[in-house]
Amino acid sequence: MTVDGSLLLLIKSNMLGDGEPDLGEKLLRAFLTQLLESGSVPARIICMNSGIFLTTEGSSMEDLMDRFESEGSEILSCGTCLEYYKRADLLVAGKPTNMRDTVNALLTFRKVLQL
Repeated sequence: MTVDGSLLLLIKSNMLGDGEPDLGEKLLRAFLTQLLESGSVPARIICMNSGIFLTTEGSSMEDLMDRFESEGSEILSCGTCLEYYKRADLLVAGKPTNMRDTVNALLTFRKVLQL
């Protein structure tokens, strides 16, 4: 597995798309699984808004987040979002970040995928 140092994955929701939540969760799981199976993982994954539910206790995708981390992806969750959803003490993957670091990453990484 290679870590793509130029790639940032920004996850803005706990589902993929705007339709039914259970379908959106299935699609997100499928996307993240395929990304892991591609042989190349992003250097950094930033979770914002409801995306922080992927990195906190009770996540249905904790296994995938653990795999990304073990393959070398740095996982960060928006600290403001963790506080808003009252999940700051429930982080199980990665660590908190702030908007300054998020903006810097968006301006620095050559490739940014947004979900």
